[in-house]
Formats: sequence, structure tokens, C-alpha cells
Amino acid sequence: MQGDPNPLKYTDIHNDVVASIVETGSNYYVALATALALTLICFFFPWFYQLYYGIGAAGMNHPGVWGTYLASFIFWIGLSHSGTLLSCVLHITNSSWRKAMYRSAEAMTLFSLVVAAMMVMVHVGRPWFIHWTLPYPNQMEMWPNFRSPLLFDVMAITTYITGSTVFIYMGSIPDFAAVRDRTRGWRNTMYSLLSLGWRGTDREWHRLHWAYTFLAVLIIPLAVSVHSIVSWDFAMSIVPALHQTIFAPYFVVGAIYSGTAGIVTVMFVLRKFMDFGEYITELHFDNLGKLLLVLSLLWSYINIVEIFTGFYSGASGETEALRYRLFGFYAPLYWEMITFCAVLPLLCAFKRFRTSFVPMLYLSIAINIGMYTERFLIVATSLSRQYLPDAWGLYVPSAVEISILVGTLALFTTLFLLFVKIFPSVSMYEVKETMDTPKKIPAAASGGSLA
Repeated sequence: MQGDPNPLKYTDIHNDVVASIVETGSNYYVALATALALTLICFFFPWFYQLYYGIGAAGMNHPGVWGTYLASFIFWIGLSHSGTLLSCVLHITNSSWRKAMYRSAEAMTLFSLVVAAMMVMVHVGRPWFIHWTLPYPNQMEMWPNFRSPLLFDVMAITTYITGSTVFIYMGSIPDFAAVRDRTRGWRNTMYSLLSLGWRGTDREWHRLHWAYTFLAVLIIPLAVSVHSIVSWDFAMSIVPALHQTIFAPYFVVGAIYSGTAGIVTVMFVLRKFMDFGEYITELHFDNLGKLLLVLSLLWSYINIVEIFTGFYSGASGETEALRYRLFGFYAPLYWEMITFCAVLPLLCAFKRFRTSFVPMLYLSIAINIGMYTERFLIVATSLSRQYLPDAWGLYVPSAVEISILVGTLALFTTLFLLFVKIFPSVSMYEVKETMDTPKKIPAAASGGSLA
């Protein structure tokens, strides 16, 4: 769906975006200080406590040897998908409504991957051995086991975060040059380095467009493969409720679903607190609402298929795991997930709801609460009900785990707040493509000669 031409002028977008970087009010510093304090108190301090006393500080124990750390890892990997993936798809299809929102969506991808990588180090318990997962020459002549799903994750995350970083930086180079030409002092020096000497010649624009399109085509299958690989961590096991062939599309659809909801939240924040209301309009929320509706239907269908195939198989382990998930100790969480992710998004069938900013914000938050619950249930309800009753147990997160979960949200917020003061949150040169081209004023009109 293409948007109408933007009535603003070229100078308006430059002034607004540069002002969002150089003009900083007290509210921003309060928000940054709060997010940074919560990151230290709720993430790093509990993590150091766990490193000192051991992984037993978490609530994980036999048989629940996986907990919220892995659930958080899956959640943040999923949240990272829609930013760059949606930007790439819309770039290839030449959708004009993408141009005002994709920069922040790509930043959401990058920071979600950073938080996901941190959760891996929290989960392994001894992060100082994380280098063992890398294939480097060593005196012990030991090499990682590339048949392990954990090595799949390392390779996938490393590749995806590299591609996402190059993609967002490459698309920002012309905007860095624009900010460079409108700032002084240390900012001018910083953006001069970031812009890599960009002059805006025809050759530079041609090469940028070619390389940007190439990366967009490359990242689309990469993004799909990353969350498919994450699903294999579970699906390749023989644990009931995890050994599912549908897990790869299930995880990919869930990742795009939660990521799209995250984009809605980020767009609301930019519109409300960064004064980008003239660039992020009802059109963006309308289109994202339609996408949420389609994804919710796909997600609901896959959940129905999972339940049907589980009961239809007749395997006692599968049916017991499904009964436990639907009617057992964690049943309230399961039905909360269904309500938030399958029922409430049906409101997006109404345009009045899709174009209402605050209701869409609440819906996006509810969807991501439900999607985190889904990731938690995948971990908690499967290991708790394995084949033999004497192997059954109950997993309840500890205070350390809950604190680190809150800390991940604060860490993401801190990174995003730093981003909006360094990177232009809205792509200036691409928004210009939606504006009316300025008309040249004849020289005679200003008293000069046309000759």
C-alpha cells in the first residue's frame, strides 16, 4: 500500500531529525538514567550474584533444567526478526510507507540480538568459556562439535547480527553526511567519520542502492533460517511436546508476530516522545495492524495443528504433555497466551481500531506478553512432563531469574535511548522520496539573468 505524497518540505525533515539528535531535554536524561539504573540493578548485579554463588541461584533444577533464560533468549531472537526482515521485504517491494519507520525497526533488530546473545551467556553459567564455541586454533587441538544445535545458534546469531549491523549502517551513511553538514564541534567530527566522506555523487548513490538491495535479498532467507535453527534446539530432542516437525514455521511465524508488535510499540514511542507525528502516521499503524491480524491467524492455525497432531498421534507422552499444558499447573498462562495472541488481535479487523494509536500500543504490549508466555510454556511444560511419572516435576522461576528478565527490558531500552541520539531515527533521504520535488526558481525571478 503506497502512501500519499508528503506535504512537508526537504528542509523540514532535516530540521526535525537533526533537532531530535542535538536538542535533548531533561525528560530524556531521566529516562536514560532510569533505564541504566534498572539495567545495573536488575540485570548485572543479579547476574554477578549468580556467577558468585553458581547457577543454583536460579530456580532451574531436575527436571526443569531450562528456564526463563532460554525463554528470554527465544523471545529476544524472535523480537529481532521483524525489524530488518520487514524492512528488507518492503524495500524490495518498493513500499513507500516503510521509509519513515524502517530505521528504528532495524535498530530494534540489532539491540534485540545483543540482548539475546547476553541471555546465552547468562544461561551457560560460565561465560568465560564462551570462546569454546568458536572454531579457533588452540593448543589442545579441540574443535567445536558442529553437529550440536548450540553451535547452530552461535553461527546463526553471529551471521545475522553481522548482516543487520552492516545493513543499518550502510543505509544511514547519507543521513550521517546530512547531520555532519548541520552540526559543529565534536558532533561534526563524529559524523564526518561515520559518513565515510559521503558527497552524494551519482556513483555513490548507484553503489549504495545496489549494495542495499543486495543485502536486503540476502538477509530475508537468513532471518528465516535463524529462527528455524533456534527451533531445532528443541525439535531435535525426543522430549514430548518438543519433538515437533512444525516447530520451524511455528517459531518463524511467532518471531515475525512478536517483532511486528514490537515495531508498533517503538513507532508509538517515536511519534509520542520524539515529535515524529508528521512522519509516522495512521497509515503506518493501519498497515501494521493488518499485518498483525494476518500473523495472529497464522499463529492460531499452527497452535491448532500442534494440539490436533499431538492428540491424534495417540502417544501417551504427547497427550500427557498437552493435557498438562492445557489443564495443568500452567494452564492459566496458556489461556492468557491464547487470549492475548489469538483473541485480542481480532480487533485489528476494524480500521477504526488499527488507526487508534493508544489501543494499538496496548495491543502490541499484550501480544508480546503473550508471546513471552508462549516461549516460557515451551520450556516449562515440556521438561516437567516427560515419559515416566517419577521424572515429573515443577519449575518456578526464582527472584534472580525474574530480576534478570526485567533487566533485559531495561538493557534494551538503554541501548535504544542511546541509539536515538546517535543515529537519525527517521531516514531523511528516503522520506524525501515521498515528498514533492522542490521546483527550481528561475534566475530572472530574483533579479538575475537567465543567460
